[in-house]
Amino acid sequence: MDIGKRYTPNEIETKWYKIWLENGKFEAKGEGNGKFSMVIPPPNITGKIHMGHALNISLQDIITRFNRMQGKDTLWLPGEDHAGIATQHVVEKFLMKSEGKRKEEYGREEFIKRVWEWANEYREHIKKQIMAIGASVDWSRERFTLDDGLNKAVRKVFVELYNEGLIYKGKYIVNWCPSCGTVLSDEEVEHKDEHGAFYHIKYPIKGEDDYIIIATTRPETMLGDTAIAVHPSDERYSNYVGKVAILPLVGREIPIIADKYVDPSFGTGALKVTPAHDPNDYLMGQRHNLDTVQIMDEFARINENGGKYVGLDRKEARKAVIEDLEKEGYLIKIEEMTHSVGHCYRCDTVVEPFLLDQWFVKMKPLAEKAIDAVEKSDVKFYPGRWKKVYLNWMNEIRDWCISRQLWWGHRIPVWYCDDCGHINVSEEDIYECKKCGSKNIKQDEDVLDTWFSSALWPFSTLGWPEKTDDLKKYYPTDLLVTGFDIIFFWVARMIVMGEKFMNDKPFSDVYIHQLVRDKQGRKMSKSLGNGIDPLEIIEKFGADPMRFTLAILAAQGRDIKLDPQAFDSYSKFANKIWNATRFVLLNMDDFKKIELNPDMLELEDKWMLSRLNKTIKIVTESLLGYEFNIAARELYDFFWNEYCDWYIESVKNRLKSENKIIAQNVLVRVLDSSLRLLHPFMPFLTEELWQNIPRITEEEYLITAKWPEYIEEYNFEKEESEFEKIKDFIRGIRNVKAEVNLPQITKIEISFKALENYEWIIDNEDLIKELAFVNKIEKVTEKPAKSATSYVDDNIESYVKLGELIDVESEKERLNKKKEKLEKEFAKYDKKLNNNKFLENAPEDVIEEVKENHLLIKNQLEKLMKLIEELE
Repeated sequence: MDIGKRYTPNEIETKWYKIWLENGKFEAKGEGNGKFSMVIPPPNITGKIHMGHALNISLQDIITRFNRMQGKDTLWLPGEDHAGIATQHVVEKFLMKSEGKRKEEYGREEFIKRVWEWANEYREHIKKQIMAIGASVDWSRERFTLDDGLNKAVRKVFVELYNEGLIYKGKYIVNWCPSCGTVLSDEEVEHKDEHGAFYHIKYPIKGEDDYIIIATTRPETMLGDTAIAVHPSDERYSNYVGKVAILPLVGREIPIIADKYVDPSFGTGALKVTPAHDPNDYLMGQRHNLDTVQIMDEFARINENGGKYVGLDRKEARKAVIEDLEKEGYLIKIEEMTHSVGHCYRCDTVVEPFLLDQWFVKMKPLAEKAIDAVEKSDVKFYPGRWKKVYLNWMNEIRDWCISRQLWWGHRIPVWYCDDCGHINVSEEDIYECKKCGSKNIKQDEDVLDTWFSSALWPFSTLGWPEKTDDLKKYYPTDLLVTGFDIIFFWVARMIVMGEKFMNDKPFSDVYIHQLVRDKQGRKMSKSLGNGIDPLEIIEKFGADPMRFTLAILAAQGRDIKLDPQAFDSYSKFANKIWNATRFVLLNMDDFKKIELNPDMLELEDKWMLSRLNKTIKIVTESLLGYEFNIAARELYDFFWNEYCDWYIESVKNRLKSENKIIAQNVLVRVLDSSLRLLHPFMPFLTEELWQNIPRITEEEYLITAKWPEYIEEYNFEKEESEFEKIKDFIRGIRNVKAEVNLPQITKIEISFKALENYEWIIDNEDLIKELAFVNKIEKVTEKPAKSATSYVDDNIESYVKLGELIDVESEKERLNKKKEKLEKEFAKYDKKLNNNKFLENAPEDVIEEVKENHLLIKNQLEKLMKLIEELE
């Protein structure tokens, strides 16, 4: 049978995804030898799948397919995130561009309707992209973080936490984005180093010809100052504590207080206190019962409390305040500096600390069980170092601001009575006040933080708060695969909510996947133009080569430096698998399945089955420990270097003989097992090929076929060791040919010198002759003249006769030139490694690369010098 010379990934991928889907192969059936369950981190509907998503989805699918093939009842549950701020922001821009209207012109109900239309369309886009990667998710259980079931779960959680006093409303300094018009959690603020300045301003002391100097990076906020603070032990200011200062430009009298929060070494050691515009100042204000003067509105413009600066935005206000301070003699100096400034993660606007009424979750009491779960390793992190990061954050956790000033999202289930002022909190919509019966009630305008619904994802998607069969079977889940950047946003909060509402962890293992960088180690970004579109890679190379590339690069705890050339390399591997299978199929004439008895096997058969057995063990153990790169590398080396390069080459003559049945059976069995092992990594290619090879089991599809098992009886240690010696022996011959520019197919004579333990050469003479293109092997007592040493071990030396095959003098001249070139390269690397400045300042990976090249060239030089010596 001929499957054709060309591997066409796009046709195969479309065909097999459709077949798997139509035949329910992704669906969890509630039957199996144990269970494996996992929920997908729901992608935002605003986005296009990027390479980080492709990595995440590929790794999840590898583990899912691996568990499914182990016979487990396997559920990988898909879904999408409504992404509150991001989605509303995108749709607002879209409607402004297409229809020229702001959301307020539509009204809340109509605008939300429009967002739902957009969301449903883009959910389908995301779904198609996930399918293109080959994700074997159970689409029959697909969920959305804003669907009716999630809404029911969200409301129940809110009401229960409120009734327990764990959700409260209060004034608090929040991170406010003036552009998005909403609150951001601490984790949604991205800090960047920016050029700025310290403005040194003198504040006169009331009734004295004296002043105190403060240094601030934000002079415009001084309009809201209500105190000056110094450290109680700072002797420079001990005489000022208790006095009153006059606020420049405003004239307000403000007290000078002592508080341990102040850092005496920062700035001048005297701090302006603006309780309405700084979280630490707010806490200080509470401690000292200070007034709170809010000087900005929600658009970051100066309000009526800012006097003559009213209406100016914060940048304009800063400029005007500095000019007036200078004019009136209050500005002492401006000191240039670099400082960290918070930006909105969504629109990049500078975040404004803002005092608002917001809804909060008390996290400290909820965090206790979530801390315990990780400390006791009920939840394990891979790599383990993320455990410490998680625990550090959880032990310092602050209350979580959960309200957002948006329209798109889960609306807060709170109704305010305009008549009696009662706050009604309910799981169901209500139409009259529970306290006074008035119908004059209004629902809270805000929605919940997107992460509030996402925190319930592992159990709400399985039907909670209903006690469903799915919840009983599949909770807690077994694994979560996610990025390090959402450990606090999402992972921690899922553990908190799982422990609170299910009284159990949401998952057993958390695998933190790698960050995908460009080949220079830079983060991929639009501004650098260095992003790689996974859909373009799939179009060019196919999903399987992309998946395999990402897996083989996914070493735990190390970022991936992704060179697009890597996809081409592993595309060649996919072609190699195709062509090897084609070769096997073209040599299956008169194939008959037989039971393989060790007594009937040749040396190369036993070596191959023994190597397969060890590969099964390594790949299985690696996947159980989420060592994707080790599993992928083992498969690559085994299939290409051992099955294709050695076993297939070893049995070519046997396949032409009448006694070919054993070679055929070993070829098919090893190919069958290889395709099974490769399936989680390259599902489409392996299913296509497996369907075409002779069937050794009654299974219908590879996706649900049995995972190969390690079989102790297939460990042929003696034969494996012997065949490895033959490989080294042949490699030596090939290396000599390559060094002296002899084509590998050139027939040569070799000899060997040995006292004992050389029987393996005699016993396998025909195999060595066939694979190394040797026409004569003889045993000698001395090294022949004009021959090159090709193999050395404790007992044996072998030699390739070169005298009549090459022009010895010309070859020596060529090799000496090569030697000179290598010596120059070696000196260059040697100089670097002896340069302390280089070793102290160069990046670790650059030093490592220099060391590797230094050693490589050293070894090449030693071999070359020996070869030149032998040609003398």
